[in-house]
Amino acid sequence: MTVASRAHSFNAAAAQYAANRPSYPPALFDAVEELAGRPLAGARVADVGAGTGIATALLRERGADVIAVEPGAGMVAQFRRALPEVPVVRGDGNALPLADASRDLVTYAQSWHWTDTDRSVPEALRVLRPGGALAVWWNTTAFEVPWIAAQAERVSAHCGVGPAPQARLDDGRATRLAGLSGLRGTRRQVRWSRVVSLDSHLANITSHSAFLVLGESGTQAFLTAERDRLRELFPDERVEETYLVDLLVAVRP
Repeated sequence: MTVASRAHSFNAAAAQYAANRPSYPPALFDAVEELAGRPLAGARVADVGAGTGIATALLRERGADVIAVEPGAGMVAQFRRALPEVPVVRGDGNALPLADASRDLVTYAQSWHWTDTDRSVPEALRVLRPGGALAVWWNTTAFEVPWIAAQAERVSAHCGVGPAPQARLDDGRATRLAGLSGLRGTRRQVRWSRVVSLDSHLANITSHSAFLVLGESGTQAFLTAERDRLRELFPDERVEETYLVDLLVAVRP
């Protein structure tokens, strides 16, 4: 299964993604403003890999002037239903359909790892004005929570994907892996949680590409067993999901 096919697997599940994926806490956007050195209010922002618009909507709530960039037709259709007043263009981070020095901030929420950083870093720098910032972030797994770590291992085994490393990367290695070495960058981590129904939790998990490429039968086999396990832990079927948002901000010279 190629990276491109996994990336585009989201298009068939755009509504599921929009309804069940976690959002982001206000403290994340406080950190983006601090590390970028400017408020989001009035900032010209390109939200790349915008998906269904989860981060885009929050950036607009902070007063940013946002244009979304998204490669997937299914995601774009869902985005337009949710945010009809926000411009969205088809494209990806490897070849941004945006003018030189046209943005104060370029953001990637959950989508930077789908890019080729040898191409996406120069593209982001091209689109940013001098002094502008590139901000990339992910809701990462809170492995210190025992039931979440155990579930992550079950997902890896079922989907045949390598388990995510449970040790946190240091700042230098995280920056290198993100392709941002040599830039003036800073890392920040923000812990947060949400409580959702058991159904929503399971729909969130299976909206990830590892499940989407399995198809319905492979996904249902996991869901049946996982629902029984989680009912023992959460008899009221209210699940507290805990996340650590990993944020990297690099400023263009």
